[in-house]
Amino acid sequence: MFENLSLLALQEYWWIIVALLGGLFVFMMFVQGGQTLVYTLGKTEVERDVLINSLGRKWELTFTTLVLFGGALFAAFPLFYAVSFGGAYFVWMGILFSFIVQAVSYEYRKKPSNVFGTKTYETFLYLNGAVGVLLVGTAVGTFFTGGNFVVNEMNLSQWTTPWYGLEAVLNPFNVIFAFMLFFLSRMQGALYFINNINEDMIVKRAKGSLKVHTLLFLVAFVYVTLFLLTTDGFALNSATKIISIEPHKYLHNLLAMPLVSGMILLGAVLLLFGVFIALFKESKKGIWFSGLGTVLVGMGLFLLVGLGDTAYYPSLHDLQSSLTIANSSSSRFTLLTMSYVSLMVPFVLAYIVWAWRALDKEKITIAEVQSDPHHY
Repeated sequence: MFENLSLLALQEYWWIIVALLGGLFVFMMFVQGGQTLVYTLGKTEVERDVLINSLGRKWELTFTTLVLFGGALFAAFPLFYAVSFGGAYFVWMGILFSFIVQAVSYEYRKKPSNVFGTKTYETFLYLNGAVGVLLVGTAVGTFFTGGNFVVNEMNLSQWTTPWYGLEAVLNPFNVIFAFMLFFLSRMQGALYFINNINEDMIVKRAKGSLKVHTLLFLVAFVYVTLFLLTTDGFALNSATKIISIEPHKYLHNLLAMPLVSGMILLGAVLLLFGVFIALFKESKKGIWFSGLGTVLVGMGLFLLVGLGDTAYYPSLHDLQSSLTIANSSSSRFTLLTMSYVSLMVPFVLAYIVWAWRALDKEKITIAEVQSDPHHY
């Protein structure tokens, strides 16, 4: 089935898979967003227990999606990993550390022998939701704005600043992109609580939070959209393999790829529709519409920056060191072999759906948490 595909077709196939998993991960970060709302929505210890146990049912699914996304990106485009972890490692190690403390916090927050105290682990959860998401957003923002690295003919990379990736926070687009993702995760977290928790006061507070963070998200989203429509991009000449700056490159990509444009537009509409029915129609199903919309927008942005002969990780130091799906991928044999493994992705998605439905047969309540001696 895959043997007749060219190397470029296999590279594009794997970038589409990476984009899909990336979009799913952006949606699943509602867990991180929810963690930052624990003290906003939970005014008592028992209410905070409800919120954390609601998220505790899903955090492992988020972790699974992150591993799938990272694994696919590493296996299909290993040069990106070499450049990122070999250069911008302060940012990427910060991301990894924030997710490690999240796992530890869910495991030990309510353990009888917890010597650090419950609030310590709740602080770790907040840091994962805030710092972790902001770092992820900053890292993804550099897909459009670039990093300070060089790659030689032997595919050995070197970072050219002593800040090793932290300089990305000096770029306004990266910062606003990061906060857009942060506000989105908080929106999704509020929508998830509205859907998953059967406690009127918590749901009421979640709706108030949803209003605020939707407005903040829209401001950041409009800025990011206008920036991408007007900024220069990094184009690859497929014949000469020369990378050059092209005015309005991302706008040209949107016009040349109407399916991607439609995906992003439809996703934005679904996202806002989910918010609308939650706030004005008293519906608890807003998370499903906004979740699907988030996946479509996230996937569309990855496709926008990676397809259409575009450098998805530009080099600010040496333009010809910029990474594209053509110069950073694994060999044809590796991509071909992995393509058969990728046929398992639908089964993984089916497992996530099955596990979600099994965990959500009944809405979580204070009484349920209090009666469970093994809660998070």
